[in-house]
Amino acid sequence: MQKIMKPMSGYLALLLAVILFIASIYFFAGSRDNGTFVLLGVFSFIASVFLSLGIIVISPNHSRVMTFFGKYVGTVKENGLQFVNPLYKKQMISLRAENLESSKLKVNDKMGNPIEIAAVIVWQVDDTYKAAFEVADYVHYVKIQSEAAIRHLATTYAYDHMEDEHAAITLRDGGNKVNEMLEQELNERLAAAGILVREARISHLAYAAEIAGAMLQRQQATAIVAARTKIVEGAVGMVEMALEQLSRKKIVTLDEEKKAAMVSNLMVVLCGERGAQPILNTGTLYQ
Repeated sequence: MQKIMKPMSGYLALLLAVILFIASIYFFAGSRDNGTFVLLGVFSFIASVFLSLGIIVISPNHSRVMTFFGKYVGTVKENGLQFVNPLYKKQMISLRAENLESSKLKVNDKMGNPIEIAAVIVWQVDDTYKAAFEVADYVHYVKIQSEAAIRHLATTYAYDHMEDEHAAITLRDGGNKVNEMLEQELNERLAAAGILVREARISHLAYAAEIAGAMLQRQQATAIVAARTKIVEGAVGMVEMALEQLSRKKIVTLDEEKKAAMVSNLMVVLCGERGAQPILNTGTLYQ
């Protein structure tokens, strides 16, 4: 469990170390045949070096994890020049937010289609004890577990609704919901290493190259069918409205055969891909 240490100010320790170092030079210089001065010089020099070993500099958003002969003592997060027990072993751990951009992973979605997926993850160390002692290398741990979480997300949901019409959430249309689920799974996986995920977003999502062409044709065909359906619905409404107004205003009386011919002509004009070419009839209606 993480414990926060309150270290001593390092400025006093630095001043004492400098004074002792100067004193050692003075004693060595004036020792000559005086054994006492030699002992004082040696003691002053050793004390100066010993104090220097306990002086540490901690920059903003950095920390030091302290251990004493293998036992965890605590974590120092206070910035500036600090002094701790010189016998402590000090491990530096950054508390800054880090970006991880995963490589493009090729996986199969829920329906078995090969897709390419990648994500951008913002993470930082939240518990220095776990980061230092629960895993061998927390940076490598973040990378491996992030790829595992992305793969699991891709295999849990279909790429889009074309593959699974009844799916409530798909990778392409899920948007923020998919990102939230990825972030939640990452936090669960990385909690063992004391890592907090600030944000996770899908940065790349596409069908794999071997099926991309076929899926594009399928999407185009679906779009064409949808457009044609809309055109036909509109044309039928317009024909119905035309026949109704002709009948109501008694502009012309049409029997069933004439109505069928008129409907046929209007549907061709309204549903055709090109504009209709007018043909003038200079004879009777039946010629």
